[in-house]
Amino acid sequence: MKKIIRSMFTREKFTRITLPILLVIALVLIGFFSFHKPSKNIDENQAKEITEKFINDFLMQSGSKATIKEVTEEYGLYKLKVDIVSDVVDSYLTRDGKLFFPQALDIDKINSAKETAPETSAATGGQAGQVTVKNDKPVVELFVMSYCPYGTQIEKGILPVLEALGNKIDFELKFCNYAMHGDKELAENLNQYCIQKEQPDKLSAYLKCFLENSDASACVKSVKINANKLNACVSSTDKQYKVTENAKNNVGYQGSYPGFNVDKATNDKYNVGGSPTLVINGQDISSDRDPASLLKTICSAFNNQPKECETVLSSASPSAGFGSGTATNASAAAGCQ
Repeated sequence: MKKIIRSMFTREKFTRITLPILLVIALVLIGFFSFHKPSKNIDENQAKEITEKFINDFLMQSGSKATIKEVTEEYGLYKLKVDIVSDVVDSYLTRDGKLFFPQALDIDKINSAKETAPETSAATGGQAGQVTVKNDKPVVELFVMSYCPYGTQIEKGILPVLEALGNKIDFELKFCNYAMHGDKELAENLNQYCIQKEQPDKLSAYLKCFLENSDASACVKSVKINANKLNACVSSTDKQYKVTENAKNNVGYQGSYPGFNVDKATNDKYNVGGSPTLVINGQDISSDRDPASLLKTICSAFNNQPKECETVLSSASPSAGFGSGTATNASAAAGCQ
């Protein structure tokens, strides 16, 4: 039961809640407020105490502790600012302390965002971000979680760009400082980090294989990566940053998720908040994830664009997750947060 409740109170809050579930919740709440005889209201101090205990008993991973930073009144409910270590989220509690709402969806804001969102065109490759800090050789840093479906999506989109631009840019794949997808993600982050560090000429080929079938062992063999060299790097990096040790001992968690501190310094520098995060010449840039848009975005960072920026690439957005499909109406804002 705790695992079910906890899954509602994580950074992937809304992306895993489907419309039918929300409708069921709405009907239950309507019925509750229609027929439930309200209990005696509690005060703000009691609201803080009750909610803090409930969250720490049922929602937080062992070793992590949430605190209520502020309690106010809004819409006839108590509005709570909950610090869950990795973030501060707004939650709500009924005035009698009986019902807790981990998340509220602001209908007006969602409708407004939909109405004002810019339309994209497949002919122009979707929406490309503009980099204002220029460089002769742009520095491109892409932060992902190796099993985040939106991280894999942008990786599939950027690989043709890396092939087109080659050494015209300085590209580095980096990893968010927490992992949302279990031990397999910690292990794969270490794999990809070490391939890039020790055998960088194999990284793109490995990613093409891994993003298709998510079979790391098979891809190491098919790309002819030196497995002994890779394993030695993974072991030493794991020991240096205490990745497995900290995860096992519930040390350094962010909310419910284990930390991954290999790229912690640059995560902190850019205030990376999720996967994917694209940083070009030190700027956090939003771009659609099709190859054409990403090429245009990265090329906007040159002082003088090379001829490679004229390469015609696909304007179809890769599908989220693993595989070679494409997506329609893919959002540049979707991510693992």
